[in-house]
Amino acid sequence: MNVRHFLIGVALPLLLVIASGCDRQQKVSADTPKTLTLILGEENTEGFDPTLGWGSYGNPLFQSTLLKRDADLKIVSDLATKWELGDGQLAWTVKIRPEVVFSDGSPLTARDVAYTFNTAAKAGGVVDLSNLQLAEAIDDSTVILRLKHPDITFIQHLITLGIVPEKLHGPGYGRKPIGSGPYKLVRWDEGQQMIVEANDRYYGIKPSIKRLVFLFSTENAAIAAAMAGKVDVLGVSSNLAGQKIPGMTLHVVKSVDNRGLMFPMVPDTGRKTPRGLAIGNNVTSDIAIRKAVNYAINRQALVDGVLDGHGRPAFGAVDDLPWDNPEIRFKDNDPEKAKAILEEAGWRDSDGDGVREKDGKKAEFEILYNTKDSLRQGLALAVSDMLRPVGIKAVPRGENWDRIKDELTHAFVIVYGFGGHSPLEMYKLYHSNGPEPMYWNAGFYVNPVVDNYLDQALRAPSFDEAIPLWKKAQWDGKTGISTPGDASWAWLVNLDHTYFINQCLDVGKSQMEPHGHGWPITANIDQWQWTCK
Repeated sequence: MNVRHFLIGVALPLLLVIASGCDRQQKVSADTPKTLTLILGEENTEGFDPTLGWGSYGNPLFQSTLLKRDADLKIVSDLATKWELGDGQLAWTVKIRPEVVFSDGSPLTARDVAYTFNTAAKAGGVVDLSNLQLAEAIDDSTVILRLKHPDITFIQHLITLGIVPEKLHGPGYGRKPIGSGPYKLVRWDEGQQMIVEANDRYYGIKPSIKRLVFLFSTENAAIAAAMAGKVDVLGVSSNLAGQKIPGMTLHVVKSVDNRGLMFPMVPDTGRKTPRGLAIGNNVTSDIAIRKAVNYAINRQALVDGVLDGHGRPAFGAVDDLPWDNPEIRFKDNDPEKAKAILEEAGWRDSDGDGVREKDGKKAEFEILYNTKDSLRQGLALAVSDMLRPVGIKAVPRGENWDRIKDELTHAFVIVYGFGGHSPLEMYKLYHSNGPEPMYWNAGFYVNPVVDNYLDQALRAPSFDEAIPLWKKAQWDGKTGISTPGDASWAWLVNLDHTYFINQCLDVGKSQMEPHGHGWPITANIDQWQWTCK
């Protein structure tokens, strides 16, 4: 969560008027309204429609999902009571709970589940259900999700896609969502606040916090409101996590929200994508350069200096997830090894200007970052300083984010951020791609051995049986996507997500969170409790 990304919202006086959480100078009593006031990040201006992407990076809040992940990221039931993969890994058969109703009292049946999946597939938006052939309700409690080809990662859609009511869903649904989740939307004053109340018809554990007020605010107003005791949960960027806020404690959540350098993997031969975008870089296409960059970087220094200590070094795209391969780790900050790799590959400083050359090329490239993202800027600047002593000139340059994604992504080193709870993300980042990949595998990485592991993993009969294949794609002892192998990226850091929490609020054990969109801290909100009496 990064408050510098908050949308411009209300000023402090308005914040103080509408913030209805308990003042931290007062004790919570049985008579105190159980209201929680939160400032968590971006306002979802597109609304709260799961078929258009709401909930993809965290709890959909208003809607239920078929499955969910617990605090340890294990897959457990939610709406579903039974789920199994059959028909040659081409069909998920799911049984759902009986007598579940939406917040308006209408029944939730398998027809609503089928409708939700079919509608999301047709939307062609954030939710990539292109592999869904058809979702079909067999009876009121059974749905079959038929796939076009085997894909064990499809289970992630059962975890993230909130179910909407077929009869009430339409163009305006996102602004007045009806669902079967633990909360229901009461009022949304766009750009200012959103008021949410517990759904009395929720089938699961009833939330003890009966009312939520989400505020959308500027950074300064958010901090001022917290200092005044008018906010109970505040998401902040790591550079703001070191301050003291009266009556609040710092809650640090480990994440797989990573940042790294994406390398163009092929030489610049004048080749272009069908849209006319340049492909390739004659410096980063050399594996010696990519390996040297990886070994020269001091990741712990990036954590300490750029993240103010709130994070951990990153060595891959899936660090500490069940499919992470620990064998990809290497000694962080080894500039001597970086120099040796460059020397052996023929990169030498022949003219004494401090920048190595080879075959008439300088060991020089630009690192592009979103000009509005100070964290990525800080990483780019720090990496540039770290590479200079080994003879590599990396020039940081801020660019408009849309231009980076839409025009420059295949020919420049880019500071990208990813991180999700599904290995499908690894597949998209590293599997050989089509002629117009956009930001997925933007560097045009190709390794047939890796492709084979990734394809086998998709076709695995179970999620657990796929895990060894995901690990081998990273490094099998001879090749792989990681630094010991092809060094296709230089992963830098995994962010901690940092929150200030009312000292009278127990938020339980938080999941390791994904990339910083949505409100992932609310994944276990039905377990939150006031503790002061």
